[in-house]
Amino acid sequence: MASILAVAPLLGLIAMMMSVSHLVPIAVSLIHGDGALSAFAFSTILNFACGCAVWLTTRRFRRELMARDAILLVVLAWSGGALFATVPLLLAIPGLSFTDAYFETMSGITTTGSTILSNLDGLPHSINIWRGLLQWLGGMGIIVLAIALLPMLGVGGRQIYKAETPGPMKDTKLTPRLAETAKGLWLVYFGLSAACFTAYGLAGMPWVDALMHTFSTMATGGFSNHDASFGHFNSPLIESIAIFFMLVSAINYGSHFLALRARSLAPYRHDAEVGWFLAVMLASCLGIGGYLWLMGVYAEFPTALRHASFNLVSVATSTGYASQDFNLWPIFAPLWMMFLVSFASCSGSTGGGIKMIRAMILYKQVHREFIRLLHPAAAYPMKIAGQPVENRIVFAVLAFLFIYVVCIVTLTLLLTASGLDILSAFSAVIACINNLGPGLNQVGPATTFEVLSNFQIWLLSAAMLIGRLELFTVLVILTPAFWRK
Repeated sequence: MASILAVAPLLGLIAMMMSVSHLVPIAVSLIHGDGALSAFAFSTILNFACGCAVWLTTRRFRRELMARDAILLVVLAWSGGALFATVPLLLAIPGLSFTDAYFETMSGITTTGSTILSNLDGLPHSINIWRGLLQWLGGMGIIVLAIALLPMLGVGGRQIYKAETPGPMKDTKLTPRLAETAKGLWLVYFGLSAACFTAYGLAGMPWVDALMHTFSTMATGGFSNHDASFGHFNSPLIESIAIFFMLVSAINYGSHFLALRARSLAPYRHDAEVGWFLAVMLASCLGIGGYLWLMGVYAEFPTALRHASFNLVSVATSTGYASQDFNLWPIFAPLWMMFLVSFASCSGSTGGGIKMIRAMILYKQVHREFIRLLHPAAAYPMKIAGQPVENRIVFAVLAFLFIYVVCIVTLTLLLTASGLDILSAFSAVIACINNLGPGLNQVGPATTFEVLSNFQIWLLSAAMLIGRLELFTVLVILTPAFWRK
């Protein structure tokens, strides 16, 4: 109870900040007169009033946050943020249930991109922009945003940051002060978003489309305001722009920050993940492009390479756009793409999955075990980018992988037990826990998740949250030890 009271004032401040974010869809609604203005006005007032009430009644309990307080704050902020974000959808979309609305907003704020909605082209522009904005805010993290804009919090900001961005390299400091780091990261994020918006506009996208897809591209979220996703544009130029910015967003934003500050590409050369990430992307695009051509899916190799590259990069970076229904491709191609999303994105990026750094550590640990079998007495320390990796980090990565596999197996079994076929169940879990979006079969890129039952929807909503906060942050609050004094 003490932890809940300690984080309540911060939750109130975050809710008030979320009310300010409504100004973007409100402006879009005013410009287009799409009929959703009253929904956003009511939601703005509700968010601000609830946040203000919570802050005023609990601010006396404010104290320095401990590790468990920070974890609880992050989980409640993400799940609560998705809850309040449902209000405009429920008011503006007739017949939408709360279960479906929560799935949509959780998919948005976790940058997953799985959607329950159909006829996206017919939705009010402001509703689609709201969906995209949720992804953009979730991409860098609403907690980091809070630290960037509210340095006066003074309540254990570093603990919050580490809870929201877990991983083996999370202790790396880009600047001496955390608030300064968060501001720097958000400036990079905003600058790249502005460049993406400009590029989309110059390539021929209407400004609403450009804004929507900028939000979801930079967040590697994948929401679109068209049912056909990028197939709606059928433009190699627009697809090329999307590929570039999806790759950029799947690289550590810390490296972008350092590169811009130093005005040098050296930080990318020193980032061990970048080389592996780009090499895997290039080899996979060429390989899948050649495979689709040889299998006769596309008559010409350039056409096969175009569609393979866009859809593979989209899936591997956990964005989830589609220019083709890859569910109809020979099964090897989409399964390879689903495999890539599990590890391809770099740590510190907006991508999902276990991240490339953990895959590198696992690979090096397997290699080290082979060496030990051949030379039992040999000392073989692990190094990445010339830096030693402590055994405690290796053990933590192994534990993370174990929990990751257990979650996938458990959720898949629960979905199949509830009546979903195995391919749809497995791909839906992979799509949600890796924050990808579309799966295969019944939940493929040409369909939506509306075919699922309420139980299945809530299960996958939980999978999105678990995946976005990298498993441990969510699962630890379910342990009795977390609630003991």
